[in-house]
Order: sequence, then C-alpha cells, then structure tokens
Amino acid sequence: MAHARSTRRRLIAATTTVLAVTLGAGTLSAPAHAATTADAAATADAANTTAAPIAFPKNAKLIDAGLGHFTTRADGSLTTAVRSIKDGTGTGYGFHTYIRSSRTTDYLVFPMTYQVTLRNLSTMSALDVPVGSAAGATYVGSAANAVFTRSADGTVRQHRHPSEGGTVTVTGLPAGASAVSVTPGTPDDALVTFMDGTGKKWGLLDLATGAVDEIHHRTPSSGNGDIAVSQTHVAWTDGDETDRPAVYLLDRATDTVAEVPVEDVYTNDLQLGLVGGWVVYGEAGGLSNGDTNPLYALTAYNPATGAKVKLLDHLTSSSAAPDGLYVRGGTLAQGEGLYKIVPGADGAAPAVGLVATTGEPTHVVIGANDIPSVVDLDKNGGKVAFTWGLSRSTVEVNVTLRHVRTGKVRTFTETHPYNPSVTFTWDGIIGSDFTSAYNGDYTWQMTARPLNGIGPATSASGTFKVTRKAAPHDYDDNGSPDLLSRDSSGKLWRSDTSFYEESGQLTAQSRTLIGTGWNGYNQIEAAGNIGGAAHADIVARDTAGALWHYLGNGDGTFATRYKIGTGWGGYNKIAAGSDFNGDGKADLVATDTAGAMWLHKGTGNWRTPFQTRVKISTGWNGYNQITAAGDIAGGAAGDLVARDSAGVLWLYLGNGDGTFATRVKISAGWSGYTHLVGVGDANRDGRADLVAVSPTSQYLYQGTGNWRAPLGGRQSASLPYVGDPGNHVV
Repeated sequence: MAHARSTRRRLIAATTTVLAVTLGAGTLSAPAHAATTADAAATADAANTTAAPIAFPKNAKLIDAGLGHFTTRADGSLTTAVRSIKDGTGTGYGFHTYIRSSRTTDYLVFPMTYQVTLRNLSTMSALDVPVGSAAGATYVGSAANAVFTRSADGTVRQHRHPSEGGTVTVTGLPAGASAVSVTPGTPDDALVTFMDGTGKKWGLLDLATGAVDEIHHRTPSSGNGDIAVSQTHVAWTDGDETDRPAVYLLDRATDTVAEVPVEDVYTNDLQLGLVGGWVVYGEAGGLSNGDTNPLYALTAYNPATGAKVKLLDHLTSSSAAPDGLYVRGGTLAQGEGLYKIVPGADGAAPAVGLVATTGEPTHVVIGANDIPSVVDLDKNGGKVAFTWGLSRSTVEVNVTLRHVRTGKVRTFTETHPYNPSVTFTWDGIIGSDFTSAYNGDYTWQMTARPLNGIGPATSASGTFKVTRKAAPHDYDDNGSPDLLSRDSSGKLWRSDTSFYEESGQLTAQSRTLIGTGWNGYNQIEAAGNIGGAAHADIVARDTAGALWHYLGNGDGTFATRYKIGTGWGGYNKIAAGSDFNGDGKADLVATDTAGAMWLHKGTGNWRTPFQTRVKISTGWNGYNQITAAGDIAGGAAGDLVARDSAGVLWLYLGNGDGTFATRVKISAGWSGYTHLVGVGDANRDGRADLVAVSPTSQYLYQGTGNWRAPLGGRQSASLPYVGDPGNHVV
C-alpha cells in the first residue's frame, strides 16, 4: 500500500499479470468471458473460491494485504491485527504496523521512535534499522523487502536484510528533494513522492537497483489523492474532497496521459487501483453515508473500450498485494467481507471472489423487534414503544399501524443516519382525525429504505392487540371518553375526545348522531358497563318514571333499549357509572325528594342490571347536582362530588363498601356550571377527571388522587353544543 498523502488515505496498486492464485481459503480464478454491460454480477459469480470464506472481523477496515497475510483495525482502535489469509487467525500489534510483500514473501514493518524493524514472515529473521537523532536518519517508508531512511544531508537509503541485498543508496532523486515518502508500487517498483523547487512529484524506484526514474509532476492541479501503479500504467486521482474529482492514466511505454471519465459528484476518499489493464475506483464509506453517490460502487473502467463494470456495491478500504487487489466491501449477493480482485482472462473485466466474510448482509435486513403481542394502553399514559433492529444505519424508516376493524392507520417516518435500530413511541393515536386507538386487532408494517441507494427497500410486518379496561364514558372502544349531548330537537350526539399534552386541552372530535327522540327522557346517565358486555352503557329515565337500558355495542352505537323497571320517578337526582362497593361492577346511586340516598348495586346482567336498592344515608336534599366522579381522590372505590345551592362543591370519598366518608369541601364558585360530568380518565394519567360545562364555556379539572385537594386547576376545553338552550351533556 503506497502512501502519497496522510495515513487516512489509501494508495492502492495491483499488477497486470493474469494470475490464478492459490490461497489458503481457496483458488480465485479469472472468468472465461468478457463483461459487456455495466452489471458485473456475472463476473463476480465467475470468481469463486473453492472453500468457504474465512472470518473477517466486524467493524474493522482492511489496512494492508500481502501474499499470505492481511491487517485489520477496528474503528477507534490503536491495535493493528495481522491475520492469516489461510484461516483468519490474527495477532495484535501496535497501531503503526504494516505488511509489505516481495514476489514470494510477506514482511512486517514496525516503525518506532529509534528503530524500524523489518521481519520476514517466512524465515522470521529480522532487520533493525536505527532512526532518530542518534542515528542521524528519519524513516521515510517501506516497500517489498526494504525499509527506506533519509539522512540529514538528503541521502535516501534502501535497507534490506544482508541475505537479501543489504543496504544501498537510492539514486536518481533531484538535489534538494524534500518530503520524501516511499510506499509500495509493484513487486518490482516502489512509489516515491517528493517535492522540489517546481512542486510535487512522483517517481518509480527500482527495488533491485535503488534507482529512481520515470519522475513526473503531480499534475494537473492539487497534487492530492491516490496513486496506483502497475507494470504498464500509473493512475492517480486529483481533486479529492471536491465536487469534481478527476482520474488520470499514464501509459508508461508512451508517457502519454489520458483522463478517465468518472461521475461528476462529490468525493472525499476516492480509492484507486489498476487490475489487468482496467482502472478500478470507488468512494470509500458509502455504506455508512446518508446520501446517494454513484461513486460508492467499486467500478472497473476499460480505457481501451470505455466499458464500465460494477465490481462491488460499496467499499470501506482497500490494499494492493502482489497477486491482486483486496477490498473490504460488500455485494448484495454475497454480503460484507474481504474481496479479492484479479485480472480477467484475455482482458475481460476483473474477477471478484469473496475471501473472508463478516457474516453480515450488505442489503438492509430488519432484524428482531420488540413489539408486545398485547398492548395495554391503560398503562404508561397510553403510550408504548415499538423497536426494530436493523442490519445497518442510514435508512429511512416508514411504519404503518392499521386497526383491522376500522381500517384507520397511523404512519411514522424517520431517518436514522447513524443508528442501526429504530424506536417508535406510539402515543395511542390512530387515523387522520387523531382519535384514540381502538381496542382490538392491529397490523404493523415497517419498511426500511437505504438513504444511500445501496440495496433495495425491505419490509417486515406483524400483528398485535390493543386492550383497555371498559371505561364509563367510552362508547366506541378506544379508551378516550365520549361526551353525549342532547340538543333542543331531541337528537342525541356522541363526541369522542382527545387530550393534547402540548396544550393541556381536552378537545372533542367531530360529533356522531346516535338517534332522535331523546327529548322524551328527563335524565340520561352514562352508566358504565352494567350489562356484562365489554363496553359502556347508558340508562335513561322517561317522564313516566321508567328506566331504560341502552347496551353499548362498542362501536359508538347502542342496542335497542330494554326496560329496567318503573317507579324511578321518585328520584330527583341519579348518578351512575362508578363502582362504589369495590366489586368491579358499575353501580348507581339516587336521591329522593326527602334527601335519602339509595344504592343500586350492579349485577353485570343486562336483563337485571341492578340489585334491590339499599338506603345508605340521608341529608342530600341540600344539593342541586350530584355526580359520580370515579376515583378522583385516591380512595378505595368511586367517589361522588355534590354541589350545594351556594355553589360549593363537596367531595364524598368512597369507602369501598357502598358508603361514603364525611364530606370534604373542594372549593366554592361552581354555581355557573349547568353540568358536571365525571368523564373518566380524560388525560390518560390513570386518574379520573371532571368536566364542567357552562352555557358559554367548558373546562377540564384533572383528578389529583389526593382527597384533600382532589381536583387541579381548571383548564379550558373544547366540547360540543354548549350554547344550545336544550342541551343536556353527560
């Protein structure tokens, strides 16, 4: 691997000799046909290994490659692992550890402060080259079986093991050459880059003699980028980190330069190689980027014909070896790993074979999910987190939740450029009208689309069920309270509500007509689930004193009314919908004109929903409104609130046995309200709330769970039909 710029860059080269190389992992052979299209799938398939690929470490890049070894380094690590191509086993060394190769042998190079060690991995013999102030020389690079130093007088020396040629002085560099750097080129030539009075230059150093020739300017402009060397050509990039990179190809025989056509897009780390007369190039890091770029694919270009062939779908790093070009990258067909690229037969496109695999796919895979089979929206404020694992980041995620019965959907879109998983916290809202999610069966579908265009979009799907306890004011089975309002013409309307945390406001959705003729009733009450079904019911008393039961269907409609009984005209106030005795069934209390309160315990049987009444207390004739509020005070059962003629609101804390504790004053100033409605848990905090309605406005009082101060301050609400003089709200 040559280094003509900072160590962050990659300089890669490959020979033009057509090789069929036997590796420990198998034989990589060239294809017998020529590629004629931009799709290199057939070429890649032709370069097969005869044994299973070895393991390549995940989250690691390729640093160097040789004949029998390669080095890797994990992102952020200070350790370089030297690994065997035969079985993938490795040994960790320091950060600055390099592989260099002759035609027959791999060497390890360890540059240190006062010494550079060159170790022959075949014989394990080592050469130590002194550097530093005491030695009067600096390390300027290595290639093949040699280490190169430069003394204070500018002399560059090539150091080899005594048995392999010893030390020779490099010749051919111009006087005054500075910033000298030596990196691998071919097995015969090292690449030398330097500066003189006319700018940046490069030349080729004959490894057999130590002579530098073929010196050229780094033209045409910046002198930055990669250089690749073969026995017949030199290629280099110019304008790296610009919007318009350029690639140039020098014919060493004729000393002529031609420009290689590459895509006119932004590049940051365009890597370059030469394989069998083809120029190989690609922008590193595309798999982790969040944009599209045609340079992300590793592409081979034939300067003789102009043909282009895609070799890999992306790359992260690369290094040339004497027997081919190694690239850490991936294909949609074979996944992530280390690929070897060698010349194709008779000038055909380079052949690609998988040498080592990480076991990871290149295309996006949706992995394990954390989606409960049953979602209880009574918990966690009606919210639930859904999480999906992804095989990689930089994807756009689309999630669709669909309620099977109604077909209402909720969609969620998010891009995750750095996070290989996605979590969607569902707030329990469904549909374009933002209603609370209905109980019942749901489907989910998640689609992940790569933002960088590497691979197709992929989808996964599944099911779950939403469940909640039946709520006294929930008639459409979605957990949020519904308000019933009767207008002056006798029409009864249902309005679902939603609570918006951002504004703290309870808001009614579009109203739905339940039916007409409801002006024949002088009291309508939300009764809770008194019929034994899964949903809330209504009771209504007519002018003759008969009480009627409307069994909830769970979709916002009600079954045909059923007469509970007669004689209910003796009560002046009825409050229903709370469990007062703690048996799990909704009860009803009523007061007569003498001020006595009677408890009607729920049975759960729709034909006879209440037991015989039981007198529980007296003195209730001082109140003009009594409301079953649910458990707003943190007691054992449902509570009552009662307003007296002076406008003072009182709390009667439920004891849990059908009786109530001594009243506690809540506050004064409640006389302006026409209706007080124990609406249930409107804000999804697990506590019952109270709605207060006046002829001109509506308010929500949130339950606190504290019997000393059971209601918070009022908050403006947006509810239906408050201005209708015939309005009845429950």
